[in-house]
Amino acid sequence: MSDTFDLIIRGGTVVDGSGAAPVEADVAIAAGKIAAIGASLSADANTRVIDGKNKWVTPGIIDVHSHLGVYPSPGVQAHQDGNEATAPSTANVWAEHSIWPQDPGFGTALEGGVTTLQILPGSANLIGGRSVVVKNVHATTYQGMKFPGAPQGLKMACGENPKRVYGSRRLAPSTRMGNVAGWRAQWIEAQDYIREQDTYQAKVAAGVKDLKPPKRDLRLETLAGVLRGELRVHHHCYRADEILMLLRVADEFGFKIRTLQHVLEGYKVAKEIKEHGAGASTFSDWWSYKVEAFDAIPYNAALMHKKGVLVSLNSDDAEMMRHLNQEAAKSVRYGGLTDDEALA
Repeated sequence: MSDTFDLIIRGGTVVDGSGAAPVEADVAIAAGKIAAIGASLSADANTRVIDGKNKWVTPGIIDVHSHLGVYPSPGVQAHQDGNEATAPSTANVWAEHSIWPQDPGFGTALEGGVTTLQILPGSANLIGGRSVVVKNVHATTYQGMKFPGAPQGLKMACGENPKRVYGSRRLAPSTRMGNVAGWRAQWIEAQDYIREQDTYQAKVAAGVKDLKPPKRDLRLETLAGVLRGELRVHHHCYRADEILMLLRVADEFGFKIRTLQHVLEGYKVAKEIKEHGAGASTFSDWWSYKVEAFDAIPYNAALMHKKGVLVSLNSDDAEMMRHLNQEAAKSVRYGGLTDDEALA
């Protein structure tokens, strides 16, 4: 009896994205998901068959740092909703509430193989707001794009961006000292918020009557979610000294940074990044577009990978998103990764 598949790609060169060597195989799809990979898969007469001979079958590409839909694609006259640059901490905002699903950049990204995106607020603020993971599918609203079960993240930033934005307004932070002081003040507030919530819940559990619930605060609710391990921090950074400073602040308040974003000097402190448990999401070879990027090198991704850091390449750009596979290939040329390592 034949298996029930909706689609089979027959006889392609299959790369599973794990770093394993390519194999010639069939890929079967059922109910929109990969159901089987193997040789000479059988199917019934209703199964659509695509000839994969002399073609490559790869996983969809994941872009872990995108602003698509909150910043318009090049040439598109639309909103600029990436930054709520009205306060150094806007942890209360969510990127998903600004996504414009009709941005044509989603289509061109899909043509380049990008099937999953993490859409982040911009990096004007010390704490920019919540991120969202979406499937690159046609939808009228962002709710139709959200990836089922994907955890939210919190976008944070350091260095030139927040100190330039707020320093130009003669507000804090205007220095890197101010950046660190700003974060620590926010995390101390969040700890107090958690204690207040926990005290209330303990009294409720103990049967205390006529209690007034603590006031809900959306900013502190997000920060408390990080401290409780419910939200994942994705931190914009460049310089090695600042990367170590971010890790120290995270250690002080008992949370982990899930990914260091851009992290162009990560190669200098890859050992410490690995020890913290952070991933690194970087550019292949962007450099010299700002002072912080002057020590960027095209070997960064490969060097961090060889030190055991979980590395990905991000776009941060609607045009670059169309060819992230080629961006990954640069680490074969610069860094000596194998083709399979680069794709993974």
